[in-house]
Amino acid sequence: MSLPRISKGGVLLATGALALGMLLNPAPAQAHNNGVALTPPMGWSSWNIFGCDIDQWKIMDIADAIVEGGLRDAGYIYVNVDDCWQAQERLPNGELTWDKKRFPDGIPALAKYMHDRGLKLGIYGNPGTQSCAVWAGNYTGKMGSLGHEYQDARTFARWGVDYLKYDDCWSKVEGVNAKEAFTKMSRALKATGRPIVYSIHNMPQLPIRDWYPEVANMWRTTPDIFDNWYSVAGIALATLPVAHHSRPGAWNDPDMLEIGNENLNREEATSHMALWAMMAAPLIMGNDIRKMSKTDYWILANPLAIRVDQDRLGKAAHIVKHGSQMVLARPLTNGEWAVSFTNFSAERARVTVTLQELGLQGSWRFREAFHSRSGVTDKGLSATVNPHDSYLYVLTPHK
Repeated sequence: MSLPRISKGGVLLATGALALGMLLNPAPAQAHNNGVALTPPMGWSSWNIFGCDIDQWKIMDIADAIVEGGLRDAGYIYVNVDDCWQAQERLPNGELTWDKKRFPDGIPALAKYMHDRGLKLGIYGNPGTQSCAVWAGNYTGKMGSLGHEYQDARTFARWGVDYLKYDDCWSKVEGVNAKEAFTKMSRALKATGRPIVYSIHNMPQLPIRDWYPEVANMWRTTPDIFDNWYSVAGIALATLPVAHHSRPGAWNDPDMLEIGNENLNREEATSHMALWAMMAAPLIMGNDIRKMSKTDYWILANPLAIRVDQDRLGKAAHIVKHGSQMVLARPLTNGEWAVSFTNFSAERARVTVTLQELGLQGSWRFREAFHSRSGVTDKGLSATVNPHDSYLYVLTPHK
């Protein structure tokens, strides 16, 4: 599924159009409690860069690049094999199995490869009978988990899987009830006793259903992201109004990071990272890490941005100022705050926010993630922001 192309003006309209319907939703009663994803998961997924063109050697190469480049130590630990890993048919006993040409050594061996390197393995499933690639005509076989939920969960656990992406993709035409199907797999995974991050994608993605946080660690908020600024900006504006659903163990998922692919410039990649960090979003890279530029690596590995994203308080940002230049704020642990400026327009703009507008008072020490600014303020923050660029600050009480 694709996100409708959002025009330059449409990016700015998206917030208001969605906020009316989304901000009034009451927060869910509780978050999924399976002991994992207490901060947003970080890692990499095969789909955005490779699609169906995957095999064990590519996945192992990516894992090696994550380790050797220092991204594992920065927090990116999940290596997720998306669609097209499956064989066309199940085994005679009904169990799932892998495509022997693409993964001749098997998924358990791939899981061991990850675990030996301090990484974790993710895999892809579907609540119907067919995966998204089958529906799109790019793959063959009926390997969805419908009617096999507990069997498949036990299989994933036995293989050493640490993360399951469970992708709706038109299963409703097979009569699948989304709440029942996603809940059933949630219970099946929990019954294995293995800690497995559970990522779901139900369509339509909005509004957020009250049961999402009760059964899953993360849930998609929009259709698929694409490698262009208007997709990134539109998805951020669609997700910000539902920030109140995120909490430790259960996260809004605005889809993968496109940083390191072809079509985002430095400013746009910076905004991508800053916005996802402010939204407390999972940071799942969707690029070919082996070919990534130093600039893109620096953005993805930025320690202050990752610190904001991974803050254990788990509260996503709220909007302080709307418009072409948006100001966001989110509370952090230890009384700190994160504040971001994003310039959605095509012109440079001066952005200013006072401490009063942020709901703060007193004196604050600030550090900025991407433009090397720091200091102390008792009035507010300001910056001249380039088109499509962002500033990301962390404010610490100054005594």
